Parts: sequence; C-alpha cells; structure tokens
Amino acid sequence: MAPSVAGPPPSGLEGSCDAGEWVETSGPVDGVELFRAGLRGHPYSRHRHDVYAVGVTETGAQAFHYRGAVRRSAPGQVFVLHPDEPHDGWADGPDLLGYAQIYVAPARIADALPAITGRPTSLPFAAPVADDPVLARTIRAAFDSTAEPLALDALVLEIAEGLLRCSAGTRVPDRPGRVDLPALERGREFMDSRPAIVRSSELEAVTGLDRYQFARQFRALYGTSPYRYSVMRRLDLAREKLRMGRPLAETAFAVGFADQAHFTRMFKAAFGMTPGRYARLCRAPDQDPGS
Repeated sequence: MAPSVAGPPPSGLEGSCDAGEWVETSGPVDGVELFRAGLRGHPYSRHRHDVYAVGVTETGAQAFHYRGAVRRSAPGQVFVLHPDEPHDGWADGPDLLGYAQIYVAPARIADALPAITGRPTSLPFAAPVADDPVLARTIRAAFDSTAEPLALDALVLEIAEGLLRCSAGTRVPDRPGRVDLPALERGREFMDSRPAIVRSSELEAVTGLDRYQFARQFRALYGTSPYRYSVMRRLDLAREKLRMGRPLAETAFAVGFADQAHFTRMFKAAFGMTPGRYARLCRAPDQDPGS
C-alpha cells in the first residue's frame, strides 16, 4: 500500500511541518490507514484515536505520555496506542523522529482474533512499547504493499498476532488448531483460475471459511499468504504474456495491475528484474546478432 502525501494533518498534529519534516499517508481503506513521518520537537498535543495505532520507531527516538507514565521508544521498537487512550508525542532528543504507523479499526482486529486463538477473544491490550521484530517487519512491509483485499487481510491478521504477542501472559498458537484441506484446495484452485484481484468475499463463498481462518490455515499449509500466492500466479501469467511479446501496459492490466508502476515494482521484487528487461531478454534470441 504505497503511501502518498495527503491533505490535512492527522488529529493532534499542530501547524505545518518545518524544513526537513515530512508526512506521508495512505487510506483509510477498509479500516486500515498508513501513516509515516519525520518530525522534530513536540508536534503532538494530547489527543486520542478511535482505532489501534501500531507503529515502529525508525530513526531518532520518541516519547509520549500514556496511561499515567512517560513511554519511550528507540529505533526498532514497536509502540501500540489503544483506541480512546489519550496520548501526546515528541522527539526525545534533537534528531529527527522518524516512524511508521498503521491505524486499524478495532472491529477488524476483533474479527481476526478467533482465527488465531480458536475461540471468541476480547481485544488485546498490548504493552505500549515492545521489542517485536516480526511485528516491526510487518509494519514496514505494509508501506511497500497494496490496498488489495487479500493484502489487507494478511496485514490485519499479522497485526492481530503481534498485538497478542505483546500482551502480557498471552500465548499465540504457532499453527491453527485444524486445517480444512478441501476448503483450502478450493480456494487455491480459485486463485489459480483468476488472473485478477481476488476479493475476500469471493474466497469466503468458495471455501466456507471466513477470510482470517482461510488466511491463517492457507499460510500454515502452503507457507505463504493467499495474497502472496495470488500475486505470484498473476506474475507467472504476466511472464507468459511478455514472452509472447505483449506490451507492458496491456500485460499489467490483463493480470490485475491498474498501475504499471506497481506492476513493475512487484515483478522486480519477485524475479529480480523489471518486466521491460525480462521482455527484452526473451526477445534477444530472435534478434540479428549484428543488430
């Protein structure tokens, strides 16, 4: 979900950014919003959100008043601000404070929890600052992803798992309690047949599993998320079309990428070269050696 510079600053951010400061935002889309910033001084007055704010400090250090104490987050540490909990925020030192943060609607977290725990589960109350490299990677990776439905499902599921890990006394099962093989196979075959964006509701109808049950069970069985699996099948089809000499823009659209830049970025991440270079290399044997 690549971020873009957006309009008004978020709640609690006063005034315009000084020189060298910056803000990037994307969303909200289906209860998920991305926010990334580099700020100095004391940019945030006391405020609160009605969503989870889960982030990672990237550069500098930050501090904030939260639940009766001053909390501090160093680079690489994860911070969690719960819905309706007042807080402020400032750079804890002279350096630029850089951080990446994801806002998630509590309803999305609540929907994901039973797929993880196997039972109805109340919303987790995670530590305000924690060392969780897995959750930190999840947050950073979200800024290179997309707002496709399956990508958002995977992101919400991983954030819910991270919130549980960061909650006192909570054990997160490594694998789902059961795996519905026939349902997973139906879902996999459906994704194989769709050279386009696959919607969560479509997989729920095909498999009979809710989106988070399907995502967690699929990852346990196939070692990847449904979103990643779907993207790779679409990119496999793109390679076939490029070998046939189809134009880049036409190929990107045919496999469900409305944005050619996004198609190029995903193709390079998967195969180590741009689709344009791949297409040229595939044509090379047919060219005149002297040309």
